[in-house]
Amino acid sequence: MIEFSQWDIVRNLLLAARWTVVLSLAAFAGGAALGAAVLWLRTSRVTVLRRAAMLYIELFQGTPLLMQLFLAFFGMALVGLEVPAWVAAGTALVLWSAAFLAEIWRGCVEAIPKGQWEASASLAMGYTQQLRHVVLPQAMRIAVAPTVGFAVQIVKGTALTSIIGFTELSKAGTMITNATFQPFTVYAYTALFYFVLCWPLSRLALRLERKLHAPHRT
Repeated sequence: MIEFSQWDIVRNLLLAARWTVVLSLAAFAGGAALGAAVLWLRTSRVTVLRRAAMLYIELFQGTPLLMQLFLAFFGMALVGLEVPAWVAAGTALVLWSAAFLAEIWRGCVEAIPKGQWEASASLAMGYTQQLRHVVLPQAMRIAVAPTVGFAVQIVKGTALTSIIGFTELSKAGTMITNATFQPFTVYAYTALFYFVLCWPLSRLALRLERKLHAPHRT
């Protein structure tokens, strides 16, 4: 058994937490970009595009993220692509995040009263112009809080990437536990780090929800 001080445990977990943060940011940014494209397809007036987006969303929402990570990691190897664990982890998380963000944002778009669509149509705006200039600016106000809230799920979802060998916070906790035989101490610190990462986002989402949905006083 290797002798680890409390500081040694914390320091090694801090080093691994960097990769949790980096992976979370990459998954959120990539998922937001792809999710916006899926949203456009999902709300399209073209039936084929709309159904393709629905299939994508149902596929990634209806299967466990763990299975998606396995398929991203081992599936690429089947076609002759040897990819690092971080590439497979990032790819799976981006695809998974995009499906949920697109559906969150779809609900926000559909929450806009139909009168807004009709008013913009009366100004001879096309569908894309209606989204860009009228609907999306209003929907974004509704979407901020749930989007920030979903960021918490992304941070926690990164823990599953340890199963394919990506060394983030959860994987580091397991490795340190195997070296020190102090599972309670190590996993207590690991849980604390996840709490430190997720709690501010949860509070921010709650604060934004209260602020953005507060009734306007006249």
